[in-house]
Amino acid sequence: MPVDDETLRSRLSHTLERTNFSSLGTRYEGKVRDTYAQNNRLILVTTDRISAFDHVLNQTIPFKGQVLNQLAAHFFDATADVVPNHVEDVPDPNVTVATRCDPVPVEFVVRGYLAGHAWRVYEGGGRELCGQPLPDGLQESSRLPQPILTLATKAEEGHDEDITPSEAIERGLMSESDFDELRDAALRLFERGSEMARAQGLLLVDTKYEFGRAPDGTFRLIDEVHTPDSSRYYYADGYEQRLQAGRPQRQLSKEFVREWLMEHGFQGKKGQTLPDLPDDFRAKVSRRYIELYEKITGTDFEPAKGDPTNRIQKNIQTMGKKTV
Repeated sequence: MPVDDETLRSRLSHTLERTNFSSLGTRYEGKVRDTYAQNNRLILVTTDRISAFDHVLNQTIPFKGQVLNQLAAHFFDATADVVPNHVEDVPDPNVTVATRCDPVPVEFVVRGYLAGHAWRVYEGGGRELCGQPLPDGLQESSRLPQPILTLATKAEEGHDEDITPSEAIERGLMSESDFDELRDAALRLFERGSEMARAQGLLLVDTKYEFGRAPDGTFRLIDEVHTPDSSRYYYADGYEQRLQAGRPQRQLSKEFVREWLMEHGFQGKKGQTLPDLPDDFRAKVSRRYIELYEKITGTDFEPAKGDPTNRIQKNIQTMGKKTV
């Protein structure tokens, strides 16, 4: 059944901000996930934290963790025939059990349309992004002649850095043969993601992929795939009309959160104060995430019941008896 206003409001003060399951092994806190390492296995708990401009925001978003984890599981399953991934099990709406991989220290970003960071570079006069040329005469949201691959190094703190393939190879971040393999994998994944989006009346604008090397030496798709935290979607209906009129596209992504932050004086730059998210906006963000889940999967979102920490702890303990 749909998430009504009362349910959403009641969860504003009962979100999953972080976990501390000390019995599960070494804990690492990322921007939105709490990760527990167990030998060759990882337990990934997707919280309700939200990040933008490489900063974790002060407030959480109800149901965001569940949406991200279940969407990632949906797409990992739907792309497993394209590229193998790290998923072993999904024992809880917020939890994924995964094969522990050695991460490739570069993000693979595939762009099919001129939007977000790419548009800001282009609007500022740039006609090249990470070594990829951009033709003249484009406008915001224009479809690119063909999808382009851009790379970014994953910074420990602050903004990630654009990098060309040759720079990544020269720095020893990957070999040329590894780059060729992962470039082809990223483009195939984007093609599958685009097909799935079109089937649901959406356009996959851009997305990032992360890869890791599994214990058997093969590359696996890791982290997440085609979720609103790593991807941008436009509605296909009305896209051309809005483009011709120079109007903003209707989109399902985190971009509107970034836009809200910029309107409130924050772009992640040094000295800027991170603004608090009011409850009305938090509820709006939650609805956007739920809308994307339902739109891209074609199914209703079923909110998990009960206190998320207690539920997850119970499910992990049950899982632990079987897997640890």
